[in-house]
Amino acid sequence: MKIFVAGAAGVIGRLLVPQLVKAGHEVIGTTRNERNRDVIQAMGAEALTVDVFDREEVLAALRQVQPDVVIHQLTSLGEMNFAENARIRVEGTRNLVDAAKAVGVQRMIAQSIAWTYEPGDGPAAETVPLDVHAPMPRKSTVDAVAALEHAVAEIPQHVILRYGMFYGPGTWYERGGVMAENIREQKLPATDGITSFLHVADAARAAVLALDWPTGAVNIVDDEPAAGTEWLAVYAQALGAPEPIHQPGANRGERGATNAKALNEYGWEPLYPTWRTGFAQSLSR
Repeated sequence: MKIFVAGAAGVIGRLLVPQLVKAGHEVIGTTRNERNRDVIQAMGAEALTVDVFDREEVLAALRQVQPDVVIHQLTSLGEMNFAENARIRVEGTRNLVDAAKAVGVQRMIAQSIAWTYEPGDGPAAETVPLDVHAPMPRKSTVDAVAALEHAVAEIPQHVILRYGMFYGPGTWYERGGVMAENIREQKLPATDGITSFLHVADAARAAVLALDWPTGAVNIVDDEPAAGTEWLAVYAQALGAPEPIHQPGANRGERGATNAKALNEYGWEPLYPTWRTGFAQSLSR
């Protein structure tokens, strides 16, 4: 297949593109930064410089490529630019979807997140509604995610990957990442809030497998949602950081997510089933 990967030079894109190329697909990867073109080409893909906020530029790129599939992995999370990241989810996704529809693309795979569900007891399944009635500032994140997912659902065959919190190379949780630094300085307390984690290698692998998955949303998270009182101590130990400070309580919607659908219906199996061993493995590299 001819596959258009938006965000090919990002944390997931750099793991995803080589897998697609190895599988025999013709891959065209986009970046907004000209210096990343060489990175994309070195992975065996054709590189295009595209500003996702420029509707005409996105449409021209899709018309040029005429892909069979569009994979949307665009974020601004590496720079922790949350305002731009929300804009990518809303405006950037809208431009990608409109361009894909204009050239007759029938399948799209898109990155979403697994921590915008309504509050409730236990890890959230895909049937739980998004937390659209959340107060600010959480509402801004939920609304942007909802806009992304609603737009992508306009493509006849679509898979929305609701990823857990990324860890591994290139993430906030790598040894030199911002979260690692905060934990070293004991700036991040261990709370009762529950997080579902995901190694970036499992995120990329799921995007490849999603080429053959049914239409709909699916949680791509590891097997063990965990409270901060559990996972933060394990991460700090693997990092060689001080014991975290305990702070009772949790933020709205910190309930984690279940991967039962991905495991039981789609046959997905994470290479890193739990953060308990995954943190140590990723930080030792």
